[in-house]
Parts: sequence; structure tokens; C-alpha cells
Amino acid sequence: MLFASARQTVVSIRMAQRVTPLQRLKFNNVALKKLPLDSSLEPGSRTVTGACFSSVQPQPLLKPTFVAVSEAALALLGLNADDVLCDPHGAECLSGSRVIPGSEPAAHCYCGHQFGHLAGQLGDGAVCYLGEVEVEAGAEQRSNPISTSPCGRWEIQVKGAGLTPYSRQSDGRKVLRSSIREFLCSEAMLALGIPTTRAGSLVTSDLYVQRDAFYSGNPRPERCSVVLRIAPTFIRFGSFEIFHPVDDFTGRHGPSVGRTDIRAQLLDYVIETFYPEIQRRHLDRQERNASFFREATVRTAKLVALWQSVGFCHGVLNTDNMSILGLTIDYGPFGFMDRFDPEFVSNASDKKGRYSYEAQPYVCRWNLARLAEALGTELQSAKAGAILDEFMTIYQDCYLDIMRRKLGLLRQQEPEDVELVADLLKTMHITGADFTNTFRLLSAVSCPAGEQKDRDSTDSVVELIVEQCASLEELKVMILSMAETNPGMFNMVTNQPEVTKQLEKIGRLKDLLVINEVELKIKQRDHWQRWVKQYRRRLAHECDEVSDPAAVEKERVRSMNSTNPAVVLRNYIAQNAIEAAERGVIFQRSEVQQLLKVLENPYSVSADLERPVWSAGNGSVQADGDSIKGQEVKENTKRKAAADTHQIPYNSKPPAWARTICVT
Repeated sequence: MLFASARQTVVSIRMAQRVTPLQRLKFNNVALKKLPLDSSLEPGSRTVTGACFSSVQPQPLLKPTFVAVSEAALALLGLNADDVLCDPHGAECLSGSRVIPGSEPAAHCYCGHQFGHLAGQLGDGAVCYLGEVEVEAGAEQRSNPISTSPCGRWEIQVKGAGLTPYSRQSDGRKVLRSSIREFLCSEAMLALGIPTTRAGSLVTSDLYVQRDAFYSGNPRPERCSVVLRIAPTFIRFGSFEIFHPVDDFTGRHGPSVGRTDIRAQLLDYVIETFYPEIQRRHLDRQERNASFFREATVRTAKLVALWQSVGFCHGVLNTDNMSILGLTIDYGPFGFMDRFDPEFVSNASDKKGRYSYEAQPYVCRWNLARLAEALGTELQSAKAGAILDEFMTIYQDCYLDIMRRKLGLLRQQEPEDVELVADLLKTMHITGADFTNTFRLLSAVSCPAGEQKDRDSTDSVVELIVEQCASLEELKVMILSMAETNPGMFNMVTNQPEVTKQLEKIGRLKDLLVINEVELKIKQRDHWQRWVKQYRRRLAHECDEVSDPAAVEKERVRSMNSTNPAVVLRNYIAQNAIEAAERGVIFQRSEVQQLLKVLENPYSVSADLERPVWSAGNGSVQADGDSIKGQEVKENTKRKAAADTHQIPYNSKPPAWARTICVT
């Protein structure tokens, strides 16, 4: 009996050992328990009424294989990256090709205002909710609010896992290019300290779909790929718009018009689950809802201030791409600015510049107004209006606080700081300075000391900044391209401020036509010497009445170098990783995995950062937020670019071909 019992124990142990960490994930799919679920598995796209989710069956990939994984993101689920990679079914499980025990695949129903107009039912057309994983947060996660889930669960999704009721005319698949961009940027934003959804893994396959990247009638086969996305929830502003009545302008409406019971159910779920402190604080429903809306407003204002501080442009700020938790969500045609341009548009499809860099704060406020409308009688309009009136003040205060830290202004807050920041951005714009590299270089500007030492220090920093500024040809292209992204540039029947702005551009272009490269560099140097002189006067105030100016200076430099990144995910850097992946680089030498390592430490100047990356400048393609080189590039130019292949460090000034990259 003892022998038999021992044998049973051994067998049980061996069986337990065969249970992989992925199989041991503890699912508690609360969203599907508390919100209405459409359980029909009827194939094809359809209107889904009276439900927040629809059951789906992910379609498996052919020979799924890992391209890259994020150790930090997988750790949120209690998973070790090595265990996942060693799991023979790991790539299948994390791509939706094999159902993980306890998961309940579903797609979320939502609507949205797209480019200012109600689009009706949208929903997860290529995304599949797998479930919610319960994990006790580790000490590191608890100390970092943006790595903590307020409900103790992490929703996991697979993006690109096939058709859902919301796929409309698409095939529910994502290709390698868009998947690489989302995977990398999700993790890069976290490292920059910006609230974001996460990406745990990137899987590609031998399953191909046809994509006509240039919309030229020449489709080509591309590998289907899947990103594992992680967040406390992916509920968004548009989730509340499924109850939207018929829109006067478009004639469209949400699929669940009049279902105030489901709206109340959804709102209760969001507040009770993700804003528990608000739920505990308020007994009155209207007061509770107003407090929730104000918190959503504050988080959104702070989020967009963080975007602006690193030159990030989302690209498609529709209401369906705005997280109810104030996270950066749905990475498509995003972009980090190279040269500073307030009218920078990362999405080539956005011909009118609705979602330009400078417009982002105003668009976010507009989207919050649509959320208030969607809440209907759950939120008193007067209270909503008063909260919305606070948005710009919250945003501006947060933005100025960040900019002070970026400039090392830590000890005092002076009214002139607003002008100092404005003058800095104006100088950047006039000279075509690189946004990321210029801020990084400013830590080398010293507080006033000896006159000769000051002059030498200032001159050396100015020279480094001028090296990063645009050439004469680049500035001409920048100004001329504004007419392409802003069709109203030369339309003199627009409002007077717009006319004035466009005339200023014309004046700048005229000035550039009558000078040469040497004269331009002299002008750029003069602009920067004037601003640095202004900056150093302000830095002197930081040392007023301090016993140890050297300690103050040391802390300023440390703070600036931990606030101004040395590297961000520029389009050309992402493009290099895309092209390497498309050439079939194996996981162990994956450029995506190597680049992730760099992006996880954006404030460090390490050997990995300085490690050159291949920059071939070959033509690439677009779709769902993928980068392309402009189709107008002639074949001989492309051959020359390929012949000029060279290596560029991640933190270098972008190569000339970078400005031809287009994302749509």
C-alpha cells in the first residue's frame, strides 16, 4: 500500500510538473460576469444589440513563433519570460491559436466619434479578450502606480487573432509591421513614465494575408502576427457611446439606443472596479458619477501633458481610442517628433491636421465632452461643463511642471518660466532643432561661473545643438510640406489668425530662398545663443541664497538626464526593426528584442544605445499604422539609398531618408 501510494505521489508530481505556467494562470473574468454578453457565435459581421461583449472563437495561426517578449509585461501576469519561451505551446497560447484553460474569448462592443463624426458601431474588429488574470502585485509593481491594477486583475487580449462580429470589411488579422510598432511603443511609453497599455509578446507565423500597402493595386503577401496586450481594462470612452441616439449629422446611432439599464450597469462596473476609492467616498449616485468624470478628466489632461513633453503624437485620437483609465491605448499611426513642429501630424491620412501635435490637448477635451454626453442622465450637464472648464488649467499646470523639470528648474517657480519655455519651442521651430536631442543636450549648459569659462561652455553646447538643427534644404521641405498636410495654407478666406500664421510661413520660406547654408548656420547659432543666455540667467536664480551651488548644479543635471530621454521610438528606428524582422532574423538575434532592451532604459547612455543599427533606407509599406517610404521616391533614389547603407546609433540625428517615412 505504501509503495502504491508512493508511486501515485510520483505520478502526481510528474503530472504537476507538466502543467506549464500558462496553464496555471488564474482567470477571474469579472467583466463577462457583470456586463451583458452576446453568446451567439454566428459568423460574419453584424450589429450587436443589448451587449457589451460578444463571444468569439480566435482563428489559429500557422506555425506561430515568437519574435519578441517583454519580461516586465509578462511579470505582471506572474509569468517568467524564459518559461514562456520554453513552453512548446507558448506561442500558440499567446496568439490565440490555443485556448488557455480558464480563458473565455470575447470581443468588446463600442462606438466612436472618428475625426469628429459619430461612426456608429465599431468594436474589437481584430482583438480578442482572453480573460482577466488575478495576480498579487510584487513590491516593484506596488511602488509604480502605472504598473499596478486597481482591481488586482490584468485583462489580456490578443490583437490580430481573426474575425469577430465587429470586423466589418476586414479579415481580423494584423501584419508584422503594425504589430512591431505597437509592441515596442507600448513598452517604450511605460519606460518614459507615461501611463499605457502593455505588450507581453509578439508572435508571427507562416500564415499570410494580402495587403495593398500603397493602395496602388499591387498587393503582396505579409505574415499574420499577434500582439498580447495587457491592461486593467480596455474599456474606453466609446464603450459608453453604444447607447448614442441617432446623430443629427451622420444619421448613425449606437446599437443599444435607449438601454439606460445597461449604461448604468457599465458605469457601475467601471467605478466599482477601477475607481473603488470614488465608490467608497460617495453615497449619492450623481456626486459619485461627477467625481468619476472629474478623475477621468484629470487623468486625461495629465496624460496628454506627458505626451507633449516627449513629442509624442497619437495619430488617431478618436473617442474609441481614449482609455477610461487615462492610459495610452491603441497604437496605430503614432509618431515621435524628430524636429520640433507644433503642426506635426503623425498620421498621413489626417490631411486636415485634426490630430496634430498642437491640437492634442484640445481634442482630448473635446472627446471628454463626448463622454459626458454619452453618460446622459447619469451626469448633470452643469457639473460636466464645470469640470470640462478645468481641463486646460489642469493640463497647462501639469505641462509647465514637466517642462520646468526638463529644464532643471527645481527650486523656484517663476512667472517668467512660461515665456522661457515658449521662447525655447519657438527657437526650436525656427531652427528646425531636434526635439529629443536638444532637451538632452541642455543639461550641459552650466550655471553662470567665470566669464571665460561661461563663454566656452555656452559656445560648445550651442555648437552641439546647431549640429542637430535642420539644413537649408530640410527647412524648405518642412515648410513646403505644411501645405500638403494643411490644405488651407494658402486659402485666404479662412479666419484672420490662420491667415496670419500662413503668411508667416510664406515669409520664412522667402527668407530661406535668399540665403546659403553657411548663412543659415550663423542665424541658427545666433538664435540659440540668445536663448541659452536667457536660460542661464534663469539658472542663476536656482543658486540664489544656497550654501552649496555645486550640489544644486549636480542635482539639476541628474534631474534633467532622468527627465529628458536619450532615445525614443522614432519612426526610422522602428522601421529598421521592421525590415530586420521581415528578413527573418531569428529570435535570439531579433532586432525587435534588442531595440526593446534599449527602449526600456531611455534615460541611459549605454553601449546598447550607442550600438549602431543598420539603416538601409529601403522602401517599405503602410497599413494599420505601419511605416512607409514615400511612393514618389524614384527607383534610382532607392538604389542609391541601399548603396549608401550605413550604421546609425539609436540616439543619433535622424538620417535624411527618415523624413520620407509616412505612417497611415
